[in-house]
Amino acid sequence: MSVLYAVRHGQASFFKDDYDQLSPTGIEQARLLGRYWVENQVSITEVYSGSLVRQLDTAKAVGESFQEAGVPWPEVQVLEGLNEYHADQVMKFLKAEIVEKNESVRQLSEDFENAREDKERYRSFHRLLEAVMKFYIAGDYECGGFETWEQFHNRVREAIGLIRSKEASGRKIAVFTSGGPIGVLVQTTLEAPDQQAGQLNWRVHNASISQFTFSSNRISLDQFNSIGHLQKEMQTYR
Repeated sequence: MSVLYAVRHGQASFFKDDYDQLSPTGIEQARLLGRYWVENQVSITEVYSGSLVRQLDTAKAVGESFQEAGVPWPEVQVLEGLNEYHADQVMKFLKAEIVEKNESVRQLSEDFENAREDKERYRSFHRLLEAVMKFYIAGDYECGGFETWEQFHNRVREAIGLIRSKEASGRKIAVFTSGGPIGVLVQTTLEAPDQQAGQLNWRVHNASISQFTFSSNRISLDQFNSIGHLQKEMQTYR
């Protein structure tokens, strides 16, 4: 049997011009994860990451903790199938259609537009995104111009399938990705409905670990969203 550790990237730069950058907190979260693995003698034999900056930099920061301790850290292999769904495109194209059709989503959109304080902006944006995502996952819309949920779901599964396909046992694999792909991985492992992947996505902490045991023909979830390596003040969702 082999072990796959699915790690969500550290805190990104929410509400900044470029979200796809780790914040100082995000970098420290990743370093803490690396130190935790080193201290608990977790050996990693393979490392995979999506191509997003926040994913790659999380892998880099974890690796630096290994290297500082004199522990080997494998070269990162990049798989674009591990990238997050295109939330910016979904919100740009799909939100406009749903706001026109659905009064409750229209109100959520107005709440976000009227929010001024950072905490309220975050909360109102999350509520709006969660509502729009339900339509996105269900395919309940007419507009286009973005990757569909089915396309996203399939590419994540293909990427995980590629990682699992190597014929070897005793592998210890670190996969650096985002909340959406981790939701898909947990949802498919548990054979749950697609909407459940969206619900899981909202619960995934930055720099958290979800652990799976697998062989060539089976996979099981051992641990979801573990953050025991992070102090309370370092626990974030975005």
